[in-house]
Amino acid sequence: MALLHTGRLFAAPRFAARASSWWSHVEMGPPDPILGVTEAFKRDTNSKKMNLGVGAYRDDNGKPYVLNCVRKAEAIMASKKMDKEYLPIGGLADFTRASAELALGENSEAFKSGRYVTVQGISGTGSLRIGANFLQRFFKASRDVYLPKPSWGNHTPIFRDAGMQLQSYRYYDPKTCSLDFSGAMDDISKIPEKSVILLHACAHNPTGVDPRQEQWKELAATVKKRNLLVYFDMAYQGFASGDINRDAWAVRYFIEQGINVLLAQSYAKNMGLYGERAGAFTVICSDAEEAKRVESQLKILIRPMYSNPPLNGARIASTILNTPDLRKEWLVEVKGMADRIISMRTQLVSNLKKEGSSHNWQHITDQIGMFCFTGLKPEQVERLTKEFSIYMTKDGRISVAGVTSGNVGYLAHAIHQVTK
Repeated sequence: MALLHTGRLFAAPRFAARASSWWSHVEMGPPDPILGVTEAFKRDTNSKKMNLGVGAYRDDNGKPYVLNCVRKAEAIMASKKMDKEYLPIGGLADFTRASAELALGENSEAFKSGRYVTVQGISGTGSLRIGANFLQRFFKASRDVYLPKPSWGNHTPIFRDAGMQLQSYRYYDPKTCSLDFSGAMDDISKIPEKSVILLHACAHNPTGVDPRQEQWKELAATVKKRNLLVYFDMAYQGFASGDINRDAWAVRYFIEQGINVLLAQSYAKNMGLYGERAGAFTVICSDAEEAKRVESQLKILIRPMYSNPPLNGARIASTILNTPDLRKEWLVEVKGMADRIISMRTQLVSNLKKEGSSHNWQHITDQIGMFCFTGLKPEQVERLTKEFSIYMTKDGRISVAGVTSGNVGYLAHAIHQVTK
C-alpha cells in the first residue's frame, strides 16, 4: 500500500507489531500420541493394515456402530417435534435422575433418600472437570489427587489445569501384566489423610486390569481407615462385563460402607454416544440438605464454564433409560458389544497358541473392557507397525474394538513373529 503526499508516493511504514507478535513465545505443543497413530495409519497403503489405537467401538466389520435403541430414541424425539431451548445449568432433569439411578441402583439408600446431587456434564471429560473444579474451590483439606500408575492420559491435565496437584499410587505390574495389588495397598495405606484418590470403577483405562470384588473390599476398608475422598471415574458401565450392576459394584459397595464418593459417568462407550458428549457428575452427600447446597455451588461453577450442557445426547440417553422397552433393548445391545470384545480376546489368545507361541497370554483374557495392555515392548510395537502395518501406542496398549474375526488371525501371526 502507498500513501499520496504532495503528489509523491511513499511506502507505508511496516507496523512494528508484525515483527513481535503477541504469541511469538508460544512453542509448538507435542502431538497427541493416539492422533499420531491414526494419521500414520491413514497414510499406510497396506490392505491388511490395522488401527488398534482408537478408543471407539467397532463392529465385526471394523465399522462404527450406532445402537438400534439409539436410532429408535432419535425417531421418538423427532416425532415429538421438540424445541431447541437451553437446558437448565444442571442439565436435563430426567437424564440426571436416570444417570444417578443407573450408577447407584434403584434400591440405593443414597438415591432413595435424595442425599446426592447429579449434574449433566460434557461426557466423561467434562464431568471429571466439573468435579476437579469443585475440589479446587471447596476441598480445603488437600490439593493432592492420587492417580493409579498408569491412568487415562487425560486425568493428569484435567486435575492439573483445575489447580490440583498430581500424585500416584502403584497399580499395574508390567512383569505380570496384572494388578499390583500389594503395591497398591501399600501405597494407599501411606497416602496422607484427607487426600483425594481416583479409582476406575471398571475396565481400567489403559490397562484393562480391575480388582476382584474381595480386593475392592480391602481397598474400601483402607480408604475408609485413611479417611480419603474417593473420586470414581465410571466410563464403561455395562460395556466392561456386559452387566450394568456388576460394573457398578465397586461404586455401590463403597457407598454402602459409608464412603461418600464423587462420580463421573460417560455414555460415550456404553451407548455409543461419542460425539453427543453425554455425561454426568455426582456428589454423594451426608443428607439432602447438604446436597442442595452442593448443587447450588456446582451451578455457580458450571455457569461461566459453558452456561448449560448440550441437549441432544442427554435426550437420547434419557429416552433410552426411561422407556422400558428401549432400556431392555439397550441392555441386550451393550452386552452384545461387551461380548464381542471378550470374544476377540479369547480368539486372539487361541490364535497365538495356534501360531505356536510359547508365551503366557492369559493376561489378555484376564483383562476387561475396550483396552488391553499386551505387554509388548516399544521395539516390538515398532516392528508390528513397520513390518505388518499394525498401529498402536508405543506402550503396547491395543483397543480390542479394532480386532475383528476377519483380522484376529493376522494380528496373532504378527504378534508371534515379533515375540518369538
